[in-house]
Amino acid sequence: MRIDKRQPDEMRPVEIVPGFLATAEGSALISVGHTKVLCAATVEETVPAFLRGSGKGWVTAEYSMLPRATQQRTPREVNKGRPSGRTLEIQRLIGRSLRAVIDLRALGERTVTLDCDVIQADGGTRTAAVTGACVALAIALGQLVKFGAVPKSPLRELVAATSVGIVDGEPLLDLCYEEDSRADVDMNLVMTDSGQFVEVQATAEQHPFGDDRLASMVSLARAGIARLVEAQKEAAGL
Repeated sequence: MRIDKRQPDEMRPVEIVPGFLATAEGSALISVGHTKVLCAATVEETVPAFLRGSGKGWVTAEYSMLPRATQQRTPREVNKGRPSGRTLEIQRLIGRSLRAVIDLRALGERTVTLDCDVIQADGGTRTAAVTGACVALAIALGQLVKFGAVPKSPLRELVAATSVGIVDGEPLLDLCYEEDSRADVDMNLVMTDSGQFVEVQATAEQHPFGDDRLASMVSLARAGIARLVEAQKEAAGL
């Protein structure tokens, strides 16, 4: 039995509140256990210089963590003058994950920026951000369709992410912070609605792992992501 009494293949409670912000074209507050991430989509009628005249759009992301999202206060990165390497890694992951499921040509020369702000952290903030950002993106693109800017949503399918790991020799789904901090293997998977891989991040902290362990973790993640996709569909009205 795990620290929060879950079974090895059991996710933390998941809740996605769509339209959390009245000011954004699309938004969602996602809660995965005690981890909470506010995701907001902004649509702008412009693209980066390298895409001008191409007829293609762009999807990108920014990620941040509020100072008291954690047990001890984390100073705002703006006061340090630049984002940390971890922040840059995560926001690039979110952007890549969303671009994998959108038709950029159908989007037209527009940029959608996903702002993902962690308001409470208990493990899995990057995976929650990917999952919530996809809902915010789907809602924003639905607004483009509603107002006739595009004939149909450029979103080909949904994308979601979860964490898995090996703790005390046992594969576990959806690690909380306490589990993640002592995991022998830590793994994040991003997958599409149709079950295709977008990104796999896996690290053995102390002991290498073999094919059997890898297969068991992927199997856990696949089942967890299927549950997340159902929550996404309900939140986005798909």
